[in-house]
Amino acid sequence: MSDKLQLDVLGDMRRTHTCNQLGAEDVGREVVLAGWALRRRDHGGVIFVDLRDREGITQVVFNPEVDETVHEKAHEIRSEYVLCVRGRVEKRPEGMTNSNLATGEIEIIVSELRILNAAKTPPFMIEDEVEVSESLRLKFRHLDLRRPQLQQNIIRRHKASVSVRNYLVNSGFLEIETPVLTRSTPEGARDYLVPSRVNPGLFYALPQSPQLFKQLLMISGFDRYYQIVRCFRDEDLRADRQPEFTQIDMELSFVGEEDVMAVAEGLMAALFKDVLDKTLVTPFPRLSYDEAMGRYGLDKPDVRFGLELKEVSDIVAGSGFKVFADSVKKGGMVKALNAKGCMDFSRKEIDDLTALAAVYQARGLAWIKVREDGWQSPIVKFFTDDEKASLAQRLDMQVGDLVFFVADKTKIVNEALGHLRNHLGKRLNLINDAEFAFVWVTHFPMLEYDETEKRYQAMHHPFTSPLEEDYDRLQTEPLAVKSRAYDLVLNGSEIGGGSIRIHQKELQEKVFEALGMDRENYEEKFGFLLSALESGAPPHGGIAFGFDRLVMMLCNQTSIRDVIAFPKTQKAACLLTNAPSAAAKAQLDELSIRVKAVAATPPAG
Repeated sequence: MSDKLQLDVLGDMRRTHTCNQLGAEDVGREVVLAGWALRRRDHGGVIFVDLRDREGITQVVFNPEVDETVHEKAHEIRSEYVLCVRGRVEKRPEGMTNSNLATGEIEIIVSELRILNAAKTPPFMIEDEVEVSESLRLKFRHLDLRRPQLQQNIIRRHKASVSVRNYLVNSGFLEIETPVLTRSTPEGARDYLVPSRVNPGLFYALPQSPQLFKQLLMISGFDRYYQIVRCFRDEDLRADRQPEFTQIDMELSFVGEEDVMAVAEGLMAALFKDVLDKTLVTPFPRLSYDEAMGRYGLDKPDVRFGLELKEVSDIVAGSGFKVFADSVKKGGMVKALNAKGCMDFSRKEIDDLTALAAVYQARGLAWIKVREDGWQSPIVKFFTDDEKASLAQRLDMQVGDLVFFVADKTKIVNEALGHLRNHLGKRLNLINDAEFAFVWVTHFPMLEYDETEKRYQAMHHPFTSPLEEDYDRLQTEPLAVKSRAYDLVLNGSEIGGGSIRIHQKELQEKVFEALGMDRENYEEKFGFLLSALESGAPPHGGIAFGFDRLVMMLCNQTSIRDVIAFPKTQKAACLLTNAPSAAAKAQLDELSIRVKAVAATPPAG
């Protein structure tokens, strides 16, 4: 920045248009624009500046023949300077139009320039295609957010939230806020704890979801509630996880599964029409949990392509291949995936796929290549002709195919082959990236057994109602109990999940007991809910959508960090503000807290 640069004030200048509004029809008009200097070019004494705001870019021109003083001042402009200009709209010279810009037919011949603020040279170019590390982008997030793609993502997020609110309000829902400081009920992920100054030694928790409060609102008679709400979970992070995230949360009274699912489908149809102008076909397909696991290996199936799994346990249970036979004998299973036309995969490519399966604890990945002269595989010799004929028929084995097998516990087999299927779907270009394939997964198991903690856990949460016909199995066959839960899956990602809730105290107590909680334990944690259920609780159910993940898909991004204004890193750190940070001793003393150890430096990204 020049030592002679004198910064101007906005004064009485007010912009008349954004940097994306003007076109050939505006030629001859005097306008005022304001924004940031994206770049400056000096062409034979005439200075061109691309002026940028959140809406777009307009080329502004400083010509010494129009105003020598303004032209001289324009020499001071550098990248990211904040400008306000007054000038006349002119058509660009022939051959100089830019079809990539909405304003590409015109330019502004500047007669007045105000430099409102200078800027240091940015650490990276404010452009979409710039190669820069994510950690640097997050450290200078206020600059990163000036990039057109990120600005469009945040604008699209805003449009999505407006669409959600309009649909739900027009469907009779009330927006009601629930507490952010609440009680810790650590049944799922870890809570973020907040110490109470006025109650030394006691803690609030930040809500993982408004689950209990929205059920209490149903008991209070509010019928239809919704909230676009901030939630918090202290868990290990991935590209689609954040310690603080946003949900579209809703709850309805006097409903069953189909009622909630119909509202959710209507919401998705309105959202995709408003934001992408895309018409969705409803109702969405339904799969039971058992069917999803059987065909796709995962409870979040990507149904845009085939490659469905087939169980072959019955065929190989008595085979001479000990790995298969022993897995079935021990209560496990054998499943196969036919990668059609992939016979020419090299041994290294198969080894790489074997390593992928091992990530999901598979101890091996057996394979058979179907060649014109017969089957090629180390395991072929262990099968009888009848077993081979049965495998060929069930798996539709044709010349050119490559069939993969996994034998192990059911959970391991499904996860390994399910993820292998998704990998092959991408690798073989079987997926139409422009398609949005929704599917409901229903009738989840009520409980699952945690091998680490040696106890049952709720697959969704302990307030989900079991199927009526399974009430009596809670004590005798807990793992056989199915729930009234439903997840909405889009392109292989779960975007929403909900259930019909338990609305009777006695049944809620039975579920707590099935989870290994004694009366003293669940009364201490959930006594307020049990009391409320005795106050005349209506049948009710609801659903919550992961808003960040949904917007990520609407924006065709691969990380939710690119649709959140100020996200955290994978280590839950904010590189922009260096949070979390150490607290002063005086603050800790007020909260009656003593820290065992303090990190010497802030967490890295």
